[in-house]
Amino acid sequence: MDYEKFSSILNKHIFEGEKKELLKKIAEKPERFIGLFRPTKPGAKILQHILQSHEIRFGDAFEEIIEEFLKEFGFQILSKSITDTTNKLLSLDQHFADGKIYYVIEQKIRDDHDSTKKDGQIINFEKKLDTLYKKYASNLVGIMYFLDPDLVKNKNFYLEKLREISSFYGIKTYLFYGKELFEFFGHPEYWDQILIWLRRWKDNLPELPEINFDKNPEKSFEEIKDLDLRYWKRLFENEKLWEEGIIKSIFREGKTLRLLLKFFSSQKTTPFKNLATLLEQKIKHYFN
Repeated sequence: MDYEKFSSILNKHIFEGEKKELLKKIAEKPERFIGLFRPTKPGAKILQHILQSHEIRFGDAFEEIIEEFLKEFGFQILSKSITDTTNKLLSLDQHFADGKIYYVIEQKIRDDHDSTKKDGQIINFEKKLDTLYKKYASNLVGIMYFLDPDLVKNKNFYLEKLREISSFYGIKTYLFYGKELFEFFGHPEYWDQILIWLRRWKDNLPELPEINFDKNPEKSFEEIKDLDLRYWKRLFENEKLWEEGIIKSIFREGKTLRLLLKFFSSQKTTPFKNLATLLEQKIKHYFN
């Protein structure tokens, strides 16, 4: 892997489709954005949501990044979806093999969970190990891995629980932070490279995300025009989103909305014509 691939994975997971996802979330859960009893204005609330979303997507990006390194180490990448005895689907963060040993990694960015969540982490991990043990038996190795080495809030708890799991199933389990995973697989230099690339990538980020879609209306239009019709319907019909300034915080001047109106009006089907009518009414009321 080189820096270009590293940064492209981060950008893909964190920023790609971000505008469409924001609109989808507002349409699905408007109560998270509107209401008098909030200490934030609309723009701040939207910004807060985007920043939280970036944190989640950052973790998703690093799942792919670690998988790419495992490929470079020569491991065979296995399916990340398995089913337990009740046919419930379980999702694995990393699942790979070297021909003899089968590895599963429960991967998180940082070890900062409270008591309830840390219990849930172990229960969830043991459920996956239990399912995989039926297939791999003692050839299974379980690893809990936290990327951030500076947060080790629950280290003693996880070590004790992993020892219990290891003793019961007769398998090897490990807890790693940061560089330790790369040292375990004999490639500590890769971790040093990750730190260099991550600093470089962060240096190129804006201080805060841009939430005004009208800053580049043509680009925004292309990114959001294919949002499912039902989401547009909810956005246009929910008067509080408009009254409380949520919509105007995103479409500051209405430029992107006017491009959408032109697009909806050009379509021949009934849903698009209904959307055009709804949107035209909103533009006249809130932007004229």
